[in-house]
Amino acid sequence: MSTLLADRWGIHPDHFWLRGQKPERIIQFEEELGMWSVFGYPEVVAILGDPVTYSSDLARRFVPDADESLFDGNLAQTDPPQHRKLRTLASHAFTPKVVADLAPRIQEITDELLDAVADPGRIEMVADLAYPLAVIVIAELLGVPSSDRVLFKKWAKEMFESANKFSLADNEELERDLKGRTEQALHMNDYLREHVLDRRRKPREDLLSKLVEAEVDGERLTDIQVINFSSLLLFAGHVTTTMLLGNTVLCLDAHPEQEARLRADRSRMTGVIEESLRFLSPFATSYRVTNAEVEIAGRTVGANQMVKVLLSAANRDERQFADPHTFDSTRDPNPHIGFGRGIHFCLGAPLARLEGQIALNTMLDRYPGLAVDPEQPPSFMPTPDFVGVRTLGLRTGL
Repeated sequence: MSTLLADRWGIHPDHFWLRGQKPERIIQFEEELGMWSVFGYPEVVAILGDPVTYSSDLARRFVPDADESLFDGNLAQTDPPQHRKLRTLASHAFTPKVVADLAPRIQEITDELLDAVADPGRIEMVADLAYPLAVIVIAELLGVPSSDRVLFKKWAKEMFESANKFSLADNEELERDLKGRTEQALHMNDYLREHVLDRRRKPREDLLSKLVEAEVDGERLTDIQVINFSSLLLFAGHVTTTMLLGNTVLCLDAHPEQEARLRADRSRMTGVIEESLRFLSPFATSYRVTNAEVEIAGRTVGANQMVKVLLSAANRDERQFADPHTFDSTRDPNPHIGFGRGIHFCLGAPLARLEGQIALNTMLDRYPGLAVDPEQPPSFMPTPDFVGVRTLGLRTGL
């Protein structure tokens, strides 16, 4: 994907590395954000792999006066040893066997969604397939009605798609944005609370029931912990898959010769998906707080400082990847960090990969040609924290 395409499609201007540009420094302090930004691959990997020095408990720094219940049980913002307890509970739902056993259902949902497309010659990739597929799968796994996906999308839009930058600077607009996100989170909590209370009364064969009943070190999760845990799985689960699918199709559209090779040899699918995760990493950023003074790439960062790690930029680091701005689906090895690294490595990565493989193979089987509809140019999520299509109109060749 060339610089011109990044500009043409309106990928967020902060993502300068997608335009072939290098950061001035591996680490720099962003005055307007009040935090450090780290762009280099080895530096980012080191930070993500050191939860002792770099805490994921962002609330203490970003919203120190917030109600603790808003984050209690949120796996992404939890440090050891509590993180281990929560991760152990959820890992049972994402074992290789459990994920593999979902394949027939994923295929069934994919076929139903594509059968329902009104015009076989055109498809809106996100609305017609990527989003509903991802939501239905994760909702069924949790045990909440997938028919409520209109609600999920509304909440996700408010919490994930803000155009405002994550910042520590005093800013009335940011404060309003945070308030809006909090309100949506509370709506989501109220919704999930009803399901949690129902499972305590009448357990079922679903993940929500398992979370309610499970014990770690002799302790059960509280209602709010189950709620926050489930909310993260629901949102992160569908957002990851939606962006992975859209971004991969976009990469293939920009490189038709690689799509042709994939059509001729489906064993290339794994390489295509992994390279798209490197080339257009959906989760562009992650955040940590320093527990002590530390040195990063020759710069001293004090204790209790916010550190923004640019996963997407690190995946374009020429110190790690040859020709980093070239989309090469045969790249091997490809140690990208599109799903993170360390103890917070994306729990749903195997499920997202499986959904991507099934959905893309099905589209290639059904449609003789896939190309971005010139009358419907793709739009991207407006936040600098993600690199993912929000809409993607395609022509199918039928």
